[in-house]
Amino acid sequence: MLYIGLDDTDTLETRGTGHLARMIAAELATEFRIGGVVRQQLLVDPRVPCTKNNSCATILVDQAADPSQIFERVKALMLADFIPGSDPGLCVAEAVDSEVVAFGKLAQSELVSQAAARELAARHQLLLEGLGGTSDGVIGALAAVGLSATGEDGRYVMVGDLRRLEGLQPPEKVVAAGVVAIQTEDGRIVDQGLINTSKLRPARRGGQPVAVVAWGEDCWQPVKLD
Repeated sequence: MLYIGLDDTDTLETRGTGHLARMIAAELATEFRIGGVVRQQLLVDPRVPCTKNNSCATILVDQAADPSQIFERVKALMLADFIPGSDPGLCVAEAVDSEVVAFGKLAQSELVSQAAARELAARHQLLLEGLGGTSDGVIGALAAVGLSATGEDGRYVMVGDLRRLEGLQPPEKVVAAGVVAIQTEDGRIVDQGLINTSKLRPARRGGQPVAVVAWGEDCWQPVKLD
């Protein structure tokens, strides 16, 4: 597994980081097997400069690949779509140390610095670079990699063919589109009834996309978990 972390690539008036990550994932999919794009939520605090919700994104490359090659390719794609006023950062990692995981978790609850992100990445020989502006996006990019490596954080904003589904669909069609299971928040498997696939964003659990739903009136409604 190769983890590609992106953050701070947008402004309030432009497309979001998740949208950019999906575009890049689609480009990489012409050569590599993509495991999905995951959104992670970081600390929401007035002291943290962000466009809206302070989220970051990870593209999962589900096969062996050259990290340096991937880094340069994604870097070129990000620079080609650079938005003035943004502060993008990029991180690519294959082996993710527990310290990087801890950094990601810390970034969800406390202020962390760009200097700390750079020092940690250098110490573990991870590819991390700011691509414009203040380069504060290196914080979220590194955090995204650490959080995705746990396999237990965030939600998929792209996986398989899930975004192609529309309206109410049976469970078997949702599973066929790219999730490993459909379940309620308390873990009960859902294999009957219809699923509202509008804005269905599976949680990343056990390193896999798990669609979490709750019953509402006459169908199962999606539940978004961070």
